[in-house]
Amino acid sequence: MKQFRFFRLTAPMSFALRTAFASALFGLITASGAILLGCVALSTQLDTRSRTEIEGKRDLVLHALSEVPAIEDIGPDNHRFGDLLTGHGDLHLAVVRTDTGQVLASFSPLADQSLAALKDVQENSTGTWFSATGARLDSFKGTSRLRNGQEVRVYLSLDRERDAQLLRDFIRSTMAGLPVLLLIVALGSWIITKTGLAPLHRFHRLAASVGTQSLGHRVSSAGLPAELTELATEFNSMLERVHEGYQRLQEFSGDLAHEMRTPVSTLLGRSQVALSHTRTIAELREVIEGNVDELERLSRLISDMLFIARTERVDKPTAFQSVDLTLATQKVASYLAIVAEERNVSVEVHGNAEVMGDFLLLERAISNLLTNAIRHAYENTTIAINISTDERNVTLTVMNHGEAIADEHLKRIFDRFYRVDSARARMDGGNGLGLAIVRSIMISHGGSVSSFHRPIDETSFVLTFPIIDGRRQSPLPS
Repeated sequence: MKQFRFFRLTAPMSFALRTAFASALFGLITASGAILLGCVALSTQLDTRSRTEIEGKRDLVLHALSEVPAIEDIGPDNHRFGDLLTGHGDLHLAVVRTDTGQVLASFSPLADQSLAALKDVQENSTGTWFSATGARLDSFKGTSRLRNGQEVRVYLSLDRERDAQLLRDFIRSTMAGLPVLLLIVALGSWIITKTGLAPLHRFHRLAASVGTQSLGHRVSSAGLPAELTELATEFNSMLERVHEGYQRLQEFSGDLAHEMRTPVSTLLGRSQVALSHTRTIAELREVIEGNVDELERLSRLISDMLFIARTERVDKPTAFQSVDLTLATQKVASYLAIVAEERNVSVEVHGNAEVMGDFLLLERAISNLLTNAIRHAYENTTIAINISTDERNVTLTVMNHGEAIADEHLKRIFDRFYRVDSARARMDGGNGLGLAIVRSIMISHGGSVSSFHRPIDETSFVLTFPIIDGRRQSPLPS
Protein backbone atom coordinates (compact mmCIF):
# COMPACT_ATOMS: atom_id res chain seq x y z
CA MET A 1 0.00 0.00 0.00
CA LYS A 2 2.85 2.38 0.83
CA GLN A 3 4.53 1.64 -2.49
CA PHE A 4 1.28 2.43 -4.31
CA ARG A 5 0.94 5.75 -2.51
CA PHE A 6 4.54 6.60 -3.29
CA PHE A 7 3.92 5.86 -6.96
CA ARG A 8 0.86 8.08 -6.98
CA LEU A 9 2.71 10.90 -5.28
CA THR A 10 5.67 10.73 -7.66
CA ALA A 11 3.56 10.27 -10.80
CA PRO A 12 4.00 13.19 -13.24
CA MET A 13 1.35 15.89 -13.18
CA SER A 14 -0.91 16.33 -16.16
CA PHE A 15 -0.22 19.19 -18.54
CA ALA A 16 -3.43 20.93 -17.47
CA LEU A 17 -2.46 20.68 -13.79
CA ARG A 18 1.05 21.93 -14.47
CA THR A 19 -0.36 24.83 -16.46
CA ALA A 20 -2.74 25.66 -13.62
CA PHE A 21 0.10 25.51 -11.10
CA ALA A 22 2.37 27.63 -13.30
CA SER A 23 -0.44 30.14 -13.88
CA ALA A 24 -1.08 30.37 -10.14
CA LEU A 25 2.62 30.90 -9.48
CA PHE A 26 2.82 33.51 -12.21
CA GLY A 27 -0.33 35.11 -10.83
CA LEU A 28 1.22 35.19 -7.36
CA ILE A 29 4.32 36.93 -8.69
CA THR A 30 2.27 39.34 -10.80
CA ALA A 31 -0.19 40.09 -7.98
CA SER A 32 2.63 40.59 -5.50
CA GLY A 33 4.27 43.02 -7.88
CA ALA A 34 0.95 44.78 -8.44
CA ILE A 35 0.34 45.02 -4.68
CA LEU A 36 3.82 46.41 -4.15
CA LEU A 37 3.36 48.98 -6.91
CA GLY A 38 -0.08 49.79 -5.53
CA CYS A 39 1.36 50.36 -2.05
CA VAL A 40 4.10 52.60 -3.42
CA ALA A 41 1.62 54.55 -5.54
CA LEU A 42 -0.85 54.90 -2.67
CA SER A 43 1.87 55.96 -0.26
CA THR A 44 3.11 58.54 -2.77
CA GLN A 45 -0.39 59.90 -3.26
CA LEU A 46 -0.96 60.10 0.49
CA ASP A 47 2.33 61.95 0.93
CA THR A 48 1.35 64.39 -1.79
CA ARG A 49 -2.08 64.91 -0.24
CA SER A 50 -0.53 65.45 3.21
CA ARG A 51 1.94 67.99 1.85
CA THR A 52 -0.82 69.83 0.00
CA GLU A 53 -3.07 69.84 3.05
CA ILE A 54 -0.43 71.09 5.46
CA GLU A 55 0.63 73.80 3.02
CA GLY A 56 -2.98 74.95 2.73
CA LYS A 57 -3.47 75.06 6.50
CA ARG A 58 -0.12 76.79 6.89
CA ASP A 59 -1.27 79.60 4.60
CA LEU A 60 -4.52 79.94 6.55
CA VAL A 61 -2.75 80.02 9.92
CA LEU A 62 -0.21 82.58 8.74
CA HIS A 63 -3.01 84.70 7.30
CA ALA A 64 -4.96 84.46 10.54
CA LEU A 65 -1.89 85.49 12.56
CA SER A 66 -1.25 88.47 10.31
CA GLU A 67 -4.65 89.85 11.34
CA VAL A 68 -4.03 89.44 15.11
CA PRO A 69 -3.37 92.91 16.63
CA ALA A 70 -0.86 91.84 19.28
CA ILE A 71 0.64 88.86 21.10
CA GLU A 72 -1.81 89.35 23.98
CA ASP A 73 -4.69 88.52 21.65
CA ILE A 74 -3.29 85.01 20.94
CA GLY A 75 -4.63 82.20 23.13
CA PRO A 76 -6.28 78.82 23.09
CA ASP A 77 -9.67 80.47 23.19
CA ASN A 78 -9.04 82.47 20.04
CA HIS A 79 -11.94 81.53 17.77
CA ARG A 80 -9.94 82.20 14.61
CA PHE A 81 -7.65 79.23 15.27
CA GLY A 82 -10.49 77.11 16.60
CA ASP A 83 -12.33 77.56 13.33
CA LEU A 84 -9.25 76.49 11.41
CA LEU A 85 -8.86 73.29 13.41
CA THR A 86 -12.54 72.39 13.66
CA GLY A 87 -13.23 69.07 11.92
CA HIS A 88 -9.51 68.38 11.56
CA GLY A 89 -8.63 66.18 14.50
CA ASP A 90 -5.38 65.25 12.82
CA LEU A 91 -4.10 68.87 12.80
CA HIS A 92 -2.12 70.14 15.77
CA LEU A 93 -1.09 73.80 16.24
CA ALA A 94 1.23 75.54 18.66
CA VAL A 95 2.25 79.24 18.68
CA VAL A 96 5.41 80.38 20.54
CA ARG A 97 7.04 83.76 21.10
CA THR A 98 10.27 83.98 19.12
CA ASP A 99 12.05 86.15 21.68
CA THR A 100 11.31 84.32 24.94
CA GLY A 101 10.13 80.90 23.73
CA GLN A 102 6.88 81.31 25.67
CA VAL A 103 4.06 79.09 24.46
CA LEU A 104 1.25 81.40 23.53
CA ALA A 105 -1.19 78.72 22.40
CA SER A 106 -1.18 74.93 22.12
CA PHE A 107 -4.28 73.08 20.95
CA SER A 108 -3.30 69.44 21.72
CA PRO A 109 -0.70 67.28 23.52
CA LEU A 110 0.84 66.42 20.15
CA ALA A 111 1.26 70.16 19.52
CA ASP A 112 3.26 70.34 22.78
CA GLN A 113 5.44 67.37 21.63
CA SER A 114 6.14 69.08 18.32
CA LEU A 115 8.05 71.89 20.05
CA ALA A 116 10.85 69.55 21.07
CA ALA A 117 10.61 67.29 18.04
CA LEU A 118 11.04 70.20 15.60
CA LYS A 119 13.73 71.99 17.55
CA ASP A 120 16.43 71.24 14.95
CA VAL A 121 14.22 71.92 11.92
CA GLN A 122 15.11 75.08 10.03
CA GLU A 123 12.73 78.03 9.95
CA ASN A 124 9.99 78.07 7.30
CA SER A 125 10.49 74.42 6.32
CA THR A 126 8.74 71.11 6.80
CA GLY A 127 9.84 68.00 8.64
CA THR A 128 8.70 64.59 9.77
CA TRP A 129 8.75 63.24 13.30
CA PHE A 130 7.20 60.44 15.33
CA SER A 131 5.19 60.78 18.52
CA ALA A 132 5.72 58.80 21.70
CA THR A 133 3.16 56.27 20.48
CA GLY A 134 4.99 55.85 17.17
CA ALA A 135 2.56 57.90 15.08
CA ARG A 136 4.07 59.73 12.12
CA LEU A 137 3.47 63.47 11.79
CA ASP A 138 4.38 65.88 9.01
CA SER A 139 5.00 69.37 10.35
CA PHE A 140 5.72 72.94 9.37
CA LYS A 141 7.90 75.25 11.43
CA GLY A 142 8.03 78.94 10.55
CA THR A 143 7.61 82.53 11.74
CA SER A 144 4.79 84.97 11.17
CA ARG A 145 4.34 88.70 11.84
CA LEU A 146 1.35 90.05 13.69
CA ARG A 147 -0.41 93.22 12.71
CA ASN A 148 1.81 95.30 15.02
CA GLY A 149 4.98 93.76 13.54
CA GLN A 150 5.75 91.33 16.35
CA GLU A 151 6.99 87.88 15.34
CA VAL A 152 5.76 84.51 16.58
CA ARG A 153 6.84 80.99 15.71
CA VAL A 154 4.25 78.54 14.36
CA TYR A 155 4.36 74.73 14.77
CA LEU A 156 1.72 73.08 12.57
CA SER A 157 1.63 69.25 12.48
CA LEU A 158 -0.53 66.77 10.56
CA ASP A 159 -1.05 63.35 12.10
CA ARG A 160 -0.60 60.63 9.41
CA GLU A 161 -2.22 57.84 11.42
CA ARG A 162 -5.30 57.76 9.18
CA ASP A 163 -3.08 57.49 6.12
CA ALA A 164 -1.13 54.66 7.73
CA GLN A 165 -4.37 52.91 8.62
CA LEU A 166 -5.61 53.30 5.05
CA LEU A 167 -2.38 51.78 3.74
CA ARG A 168 -2.64 48.87 6.20
CA ASP A 169 -6.25 48.26 5.25
CA PHE A 170 -5.29 48.24 1.56
CA ILE A 171 -2.55 45.67 2.13
CA ARG A 172 -4.77 43.56 4.40
CA SER A 173 -7.67 43.51 1.95
CA THR A 174 -5.50 42.71 -1.07
CA MET A 175 -3.68 39.95 0.80
CA ALA A 176 -6.99 38.52 1.96
CA GLY A 177 -8.32 38.46 -1.60
CA LEU A 178 -5.07 37.18 -3.14
CA PRO A 179 -5.63 33.44 -2.39
CA VAL A 180 -9.13 33.62 -3.84
CA LEU A 181 -7.79 35.40 -6.92
CA LEU A 182 -5.03 32.82 -7.37
CA LEU A 183 -7.52 29.99 -6.95
CA ILE A 184 -9.74 31.52 -9.63
CA VAL A 185 -6.74 31.97 -11.94
CA ALA A 186 -5.57 28.39 -11.39
CA LEU A 187 -9.04 26.97 -11.88
CA GLY A 188 -9.61 29.06 -14.99
CA SER A 189 -6.23 28.04 -16.41
CA TRP A 190 -6.99 24.38 -15.73
CA ILE A 191 -10.39 24.60 -17.42
CA ILE A 192 -9.00 26.52 -20.41
CA THR A 193 -6.09 24.10 -20.79
CA LYS A 194 -8.33 21.05 -20.51
CA THR A 195 -10.66 22.53 -23.09
CA GLY A 196 -7.79 23.51 -25.38
CA LEU A 197 -6.19 20.07 -25.14
CA ALA A 198 -9.43 18.23 -25.84
CA PRO A 199 -8.67 18.00 -29.61
CA LEU A 200 -5.44 16.15 -28.75
CA HIS A 201 -7.57 13.15 -27.83
CA ARG A 202 -7.89 12.61 -31.59
CA PHE A 203 -4.14 12.07 -31.77
CA HIS A 204 -4.29 9.81 -28.72
CA ARG A 205 -7.06 7.67 -30.16
CA LEU A 206 -5.33 7.45 -33.53
CA ALA A 207 -1.94 6.58 -32.01
CA ALA A 208 -3.61 3.87 -29.90
CA SER A 209 -5.35 2.41 -32.95
CA VAL A 210 -2.44 2.47 -35.40
CA GLY A 211 -1.04 -0.95 -36.23
CA THR A 212 0.40 -2.78 -39.18
CA GLN A 213 -3.12 -3.33 -40.51
CA SER A 214 -4.38 0.22 -39.87
CA LEU A 215 -1.60 2.49 -41.15
CA GLY A 216 -4.08 4.14 -43.48
CA HIS A 217 -5.87 5.97 -40.64
CA ARG A 218 -5.46 9.75 -40.48
CA VAL A 219 -6.27 12.56 -38.05
CA SER A 220 -9.20 14.72 -39.12
CA SER A 221 -8.34 18.43 -39.04
CA ALA A 222 -11.98 19.52 -38.94
CA GLY A 223 -12.60 21.89 -36.02
CA LEU A 224 -8.97 21.98 -34.90
CA PRO A 225 -7.29 25.29 -34.03
CA ALA A 226 -4.62 26.59 -36.38
CA GLU A 227 -1.69 25.27 -34.32
CA LEU A 228 -3.17 21.78 -34.06
CA THR A 229 -4.17 21.86 -37.72
CA GLU A 230 -0.49 22.21 -38.62
CA LEU A 231 0.32 19.42 -36.16
CA ALA A 232 -2.37 17.20 -37.68
CA THR A 233 -0.98 17.86 -41.15
CA GLU A 234 2.54 16.96 -40.10
CA PHE A 235 1.28 13.95 -38.12
CA ASN A 236 -0.63 12.70 -41.15
CA SER A 237 2.44 13.27 -43.31
CA MET A 238 4.47 11.19 -40.88
CA LEU A 239 1.89 8.41 -40.99
CA GLU A 240 1.92 8.62 -44.78
CA ARG A 241 5.70 8.21 -44.83
CA VAL A 242 5.50 5.31 -42.37
CA HIS A 243 2.75 3.73 -44.45
CA GLU A 244 4.74 4.11 -47.65
CA GLY A 245 7.85 2.72 -45.98
CA TYR A 246 5.92 -0.24 -44.62
CA GLN A 247 4.38 -0.88 -48.03
CA ARG A 248 7.83 -0.75 -49.64
CA LEU A 249 9.09 -3.18 -47.02
CA GLN A 250 6.18 -5.53 -47.69
CA GLU A 251 6.71 -5.26 -51.43
CA PHE A 252 10.44 -5.75 -50.97
CA SER A 253 10.04 -8.88 -48.85
CA GLY A 254 7.26 -10.20 -51.09
CA ASP A 255 9.23 -9.63 -54.26
CA LEU A 256 12.36 -11.13 -52.77
CA ALA A 257 10.50 -14.22 -51.53
CA HIS A 258 8.79 -14.61 -54.89
CA GLU A 259 12.00 -14.33 -56.90
CA MET A 260 14.02 -16.52 -54.53
CA ARG A 261 11.38 -19.25 -54.62
CA THR A 262 12.11 -20.16 -58.25
CA PRO A 263 15.91 -20.74 -57.96
CA VAL A 264 15.50 -22.40 -54.56
CA SER A 265 12.81 -24.70 -55.95
CA THR A 266 15.02 -25.46 -58.94
CA LEU A 267 17.98 -26.27 -56.70
CA LEU A 268 15.84 -28.42 -54.44
CA GLY A 269 14.22 -30.28 -57.34
CA ARG A 270 17.49 -30.96 -59.16
CA SER A 271 19.14 -32.12 -55.95
CA GLN A 272 16.24 -34.44 -55.05
CA VAL A 273 16.18 -35.92 -58.56
CA ALA A 274 19.94 -36.40 -58.46
CA LEU A 275 19.67 -38.21 -55.12
CA SER A 276 16.71 -40.38 -56.16
CA HIS A 277 18.90 -42.67 -58.32
CA THR A 278 22.48 -43.70 -58.50
CA ARG A 279 24.38 -41.26 -60.72
CA THR A 280 27.71 -41.34 -62.43
CA ILE A 281 30.36 -38.78 -61.62
CA ALA A 282 29.71 -37.02 -64.93
CA GLU A 283 25.99 -36.83 -64.20
CA LEU A 284 26.61 -35.49 -60.69
CA ARG A 285 29.03 -32.93 -62.12
CA GLU A 286 26.35 -31.81 -64.55
CA VAL A 287 23.85 -31.44 -61.70
CA ILE A 288 26.35 -29.51 -59.56
CA GLU A 289 27.27 -27.22 -62.46
CA GLY A 290 23.58 -26.46 -63.00
CA ASN A 291 23.18 -25.79 -59.28
CA VAL A 292 26.17 -23.45 -59.37
CA ASP A 293 24.47 -21.45 -62.14
CA GLU A 294 21.31 -21.16 -60.06
CA LEU A 295 23.31 -20.24 -56.95
CA GLU A 296 25.14 -17.52 -58.88
CA ARG A 297 21.79 -16.20 -60.10
CA LEU A 298 20.50 -16.29 -56.51
CA SER A 299 23.65 -14.57 -55.25
CA ARG A 300 23.25 -11.76 -57.82
CA LEU A 301 19.61 -11.44 -56.88
CA ILE A 302 20.41 -11.07 -53.17
CA SER A 303 23.25 -8.62 -53.88
CA ASP A 304 21.03 -6.44 -56.06
CA MET A 305 18.22 -6.40 -53.51
CA LEU A 306 20.63 -5.44 -50.73
CA PHE A 307 22.05 -2.73 -52.99
CA ILE A 308 18.58 -1.29 -53.58
CA ALA A 309 17.81 -1.42 -49.86
CA ARG A 310 21.02 0.46 -49.00
CA THR A 311 20.47 3.02 -51.76
CA GLU A 312 16.91 3.78 -50.67
CA ARG A 313 17.90 4.45 -47.05
CA VAL A 314 17.19 8.16 -46.57
CA ASP A 315 18.59 8.20 -43.02
CA LYS A 316 22.11 7.51 -44.29
CA PRO A 317 23.31 10.54 -46.25
CA THR A 318 25.92 10.04 -48.95
CA ALA A 319 28.95 12.31 -49.22
CA PHE A 320 28.55 13.69 -52.75
CA GLN A 321 31.27 15.22 -54.85
CA SER A 322 31.53 16.74 -58.28
CA VAL A 323 31.12 14.06 -60.97
CA ASP A 324 32.04 14.54 -64.64
CA LEU A 325 29.14 12.83 -66.39
CA THR A 326 31.00 12.70 -69.70
CA LEU A 327 33.99 10.98 -68.13
CA ALA A 328 31.78 8.50 -66.28
CA THR A 329 29.76 7.74 -69.42
CA GLN A 330 32.83 7.27 -71.60
CA LYS A 331 34.32 4.95 -69.02
CA VAL A 332 31.17 2.80 -69.00
CA ALA A 333 30.99 2.83 -72.82
CA SER A 334 34.62 1.71 -73.04
CA TYR A 335 33.96 -1.10 -70.56
CA LEU A 336 30.95 -2.35 -72.54
CA ALA A 337 32.57 -1.87 -75.97
CA ILE A 338 33.20 -5.62 -76.43
CA VAL A 339 29.56 -6.44 -75.64
CA ALA A 340 28.41 -3.77 -78.10
CA GLU A 341 30.73 -5.09 -80.82
CA GLU A 342 29.32 -8.59 -80.41
CA ARG A 343 25.89 -7.20 -81.33
CA ASN A 344 27.29 -4.92 -84.06
CA VAL A 345 26.19 -1.83 -82.10
CA SER A 346 28.18 1.38 -81.69
CA VAL A 347 27.97 3.90 -78.81
CA GLU A 348 28.39 7.68 -79.14
CA VAL A 349 28.60 10.18 -76.25
CA HIS A 350 27.72 13.84 -76.80
CA GLY A 351 27.65 16.82 -74.42
CA ASN A 352 29.37 17.83 -71.21
CA ALA A 353 28.12 18.51 -67.66
CA GLU A 354 28.99 18.07 -64.03
CA VAL A 355 26.68 17.02 -61.22
CA MET A 356 27.05 16.48 -57.49
CA GLY A 357 26.84 12.78 -56.66
CA ASP A 358 28.53 9.48 -55.96
CA PHE A 359 30.75 8.50 -58.89
CA LEU A 360 30.41 4.73 -58.45
CA LEU A 361 26.63 4.85 -58.05
CA LEU A 362 26.17 7.05 -61.11
CA GLU A 363 28.54 4.82 -63.05
CA ARG A 364 26.39 1.82 -62.18
CA ALA A 365 23.18 3.61 -63.20
CA ILE A 366 24.68 4.53 -66.58
CA SER A 367 26.03 0.99 -66.97
CA ASN A 368 22.61 -0.55 -66.33
CA LEU A 369 20.95 1.76 -68.89
CA LEU A 370 23.64 1.18 -71.50
CA THR A 371 23.60 -2.60 -70.97
CA ASN A 372 19.84 -2.58 -71.37
CA ALA A 373 20.10 -0.44 -74.52
CA ILE A 374 22.74 -2.75 -76.08
CA ARG A 375 20.71 -5.84 -75.25
CA HIS A 376 17.57 -4.55 -77.00
CA ALA A 377 19.12 -2.55 -79.87
CA TYR A 378 18.88 -3.65 -83.49
CA GLU A 379 22.12 -4.77 -85.13
CA ASN A 380 24.12 -2.19 -87.06
CA THR A 381 22.56 0.72 -85.13
CA THR A 382 24.04 3.44 -82.97
CA ILE A 383 23.24 4.12 -79.33
CA ALA A 384 23.40 7.86 -78.64
CA ILE A 385 24.10 9.18 -75.14
CA ASN A 386 23.34 12.93 -74.93
CA ILE A 387 24.27 15.07 -71.91
CA SER A 388 22.75 18.53 -71.65
CA THR A 389 22.16 21.33 -69.15
CA ASP A 390 19.38 23.91 -68.89
CA GLU A 391 18.29 26.43 -66.28
CA ARG A 392 16.74 23.79 -64.00
CA ASN A 393 18.17 20.35 -64.74
CA VAL A 394 21.05 18.31 -66.04
CA THR A 395 19.89 15.40 -68.19
CA LEU A 396 21.57 12.28 -69.54
CA THR A 397 19.61 10.52 -72.30
CA VAL A 398 20.38 7.00 -73.55
CA MET A 399 18.64 6.41 -76.90
CA ASN A 400 18.65 3.21 -78.97
CA HIS A 401 16.79 1.82 -81.96
CA GLY A 402 15.02 -1.40 -81.11
CA GLU A 403 11.70 -3.04 -80.65
CA ALA A 404 9.23 -0.54 -79.16
CA ILE A 405 8.09 -0.98 -75.57
CA ALA A 406 4.33 -0.89 -75.10
CA ASP A 407 2.89 1.91 -72.97
CA GLU A 408 1.60 -0.49 -70.32
CA HIS A 409 5.17 -1.75 -69.86
CA LEU A 410 6.72 1.74 -69.81
CA LYS A 411 4.63 2.59 -66.73
CA ARG A 412 6.06 -0.33 -64.74
CA ILE A 413 9.44 -0.89 -66.28
CA PHE A 414 11.26 0.57 -63.25
CA ASP A 415 9.46 -1.69 -60.74
CA ARG A 416 11.45 -4.41 -59.05
CA PHE A 417 11.43 -7.77 -60.87
CA TYR A 418 9.28 -6.41 -63.69
CA ARG A 419 10.22 -7.89 -67.07
CA VAL A 420 8.74 -7.02 -70.45
CA ASP A 421 9.72 -10.48 -71.72
CA SER A 422 10.29 -12.81 -68.76
CA ALA A 423 11.56 -15.73 -70.80
CA ARG A 424 14.07 -13.65 -72.74
CA ALA A 425 15.20 -11.84 -69.58
CA ARG A 426 15.95 -15.12 -67.81
CA MET A 427 17.82 -16.43 -70.86
CA ASP A 428 19.97 -13.25 -70.80
CA GLY A 429 20.61 -13.75 -67.07
CA GLY A 430 18.54 -10.76 -66.01
CA ASN A 431 16.61 -10.69 -62.76
CA GLY A 432 14.40 -7.66 -63.37
CA LEU A 433 16.33 -5.38 -61.00
CA GLY A 434 18.56 -3.41 -63.37
CA LEU A 435 16.19 -0.50 -63.97
CA ALA A 436 14.91 -0.64 -60.37
CA ILE A 437 18.51 -0.07 -59.27
CA VAL A 438 18.74 2.92 -61.62
CA ARG A 439 15.59 4.43 -60.08
CA SER A 440 16.91 3.88 -56.52
CA ILE A 441 20.22 5.55 -57.40
CA MET A 442 18.45 8.56 -58.93
CA ILE A 443 16.13 8.88 -55.91
CA SER A 444 19.16 8.92 -53.62
CA HIS A 445 20.55 11.78 -55.75
CA GLY A 446 17.30 13.73 -55.62
CA GLY A 447 16.69 13.10 -59.29
CA SER A 448 14.51 10.84 -61.42
CA VAL A 449 14.57 8.42 -64.33
CA SER A 450 12.00 8.19 -67.09
CA SER A 451 11.53 6.53 -70.45
CA PHE A 452 9.65 7.15 -73.68
CA HIS A 453 9.62 5.87 -77.26
CA ARG A 454 8.81 7.21 -80.69
CA PRO A 455 7.06 5.53 -83.60
CA ILE A 456 10.40 5.01 -85.40
CA ASP A 457 11.39 2.28 -82.90
CA GLU A 458 13.45 4.80 -80.93
CA THR A 459 13.46 4.27 -77.16
CA SER A 460 15.02 6.75 -74.71
CA PHE A 461 15.84 6.53 -71.02
CA VAL A 462 16.46 9.89 -69.32
CA LEU A 463 18.34 10.57 -66.08
CA THR A 464 17.32 13.97 -64.66
CA PHE A 465 19.43 15.75 -62.01
CA PRO A 466 17.77 18.85 -60.51
CA ILE A 467 19.83 21.95 -59.87
CA ILE A 468 19.53 22.54 -56.09
CA ASP A 469 19.71 25.88 -54.21
CA GLY A 470 19.91 27.84 -57.47
CA ARG A 471 23.40 26.56 -58.27
CA ARG A 472 23.91 25.73 -61.95
CA GLN A 473 25.54 22.43 -62.81
CA SER A 474 28.60 23.74 -64.59
CA PRO A 475 29.02 22.41 -68.14
CA LEU A 476 32.51 21.31 -69.01
CA PRO A 477 34.40 22.92 -71.87
CA SER A 478 34.11 21.02 -75.11
